[in-house]
Amino acid sequence: MSGLSNGVKGESFMNIKNNSILKNQSGAALLIALVMMIVLTLIGLASIFSSTLDIKISGNKRCSTDAFYAADSGVQVVEARVDNFNVNLYSTGSYDPFTDANNINPTNAQVTVTHDTTQEGAPRGHGFSATNFEFEHFLIASIGQTCANPIPSTTTINEKLVRLVPTQQGGY
Repeated sequence: MSGLSNGVKGESFMNIKNNSILKNQSGAALLIALVMMIVLTLIGLASIFSSTLDIKISGNKRCSTDAFYAADSGVQVVEARVDNFNVNLYSTGSYDPFTDANNINPTNAQVTVTHDTTQEGAPRGHGFSATNFEFEHFLIASIGQTCANPIPSTTTINEKLVRLVPTQQGGY
């Protein structure tokens, strides 16, 4: 009988030990604190990566906008000067007004003006009389490039310009 009572006594001791381990909460606060620290660290890393990506996107947008305005200013500078549309300058077929010593390049755009000899007559839909004016057609190509980041932003603007020249009969 003594052996049987030892077995029962040992079994109840195991139940008591398992119950005491489950009820013992020492270290639970440490485990919860570690899990919370991991979660907060992941949230912090995600916000850092997100803000870094936003900075890169806004920088690329700024560079592309700067390239557009550089190309547009190149076109505007060429259009503002009547000397750029002197047909005698175009004996070679195209003329780069910014390589001319008389034309100063205030922008960083590469501009090329070409006398378009394939077009003749008045531009369509503008109501100009073809008898009182002659029309000279020009093509302006302006390339603006900024921000030499890993990939520079480049914008090309092509514009067609028609110059009205009064004829011997007289214009308006």
